[in-house]
Amino acid sequence: MRTFLVAFGVVALLVAGIVSYLASSSPDGLDSATLQGCQTVETNGTEHLVGNCIAQHATDHAMASSPLADYSVHGIGLSTGLAGIIGVLVVLAIAGLAFRLLGRRHPGGEAHNGAARADAAVATGPGPVGRER
Repeated sequence: MRTFLVAFGVVALLVAGIVSYLASSSPDGLDSATLQGCQTVETNGTEHLVGNCIAQHATDHAMASSPLADYSVHGIGLSTGLAGIIGVLVVLAIAGLAFRLLGRRHPGGEAHNGAARADAAVATGPGPVGRER
């Protein structure tokens, strides 16, 4: 299991760090649909939309100025892969912690361990023939 988890982590980091550079910078379907009916115009060094479209009244979200906004690390050029790696590490850490905490509990309050149950079954041996235990 440990080998699988390490391999999974390595593959996730490779995908986030390398394959993320292959992502298209063109607007996706939702962005494209919200821009229908508008044109992007640049005035005084800033871009704004003219026309009649859904995206015309859009504003930045609350996390737009965060260090990992727009799939990059704030202040570092071409950092899409680094942002992906940081994201994967955070998700793996949170998931690992959650699984570790949830895996140690069960309704009886003791550690849930399949090996301990198997050892107990071997120690008791087969029950009497014809009777249920």
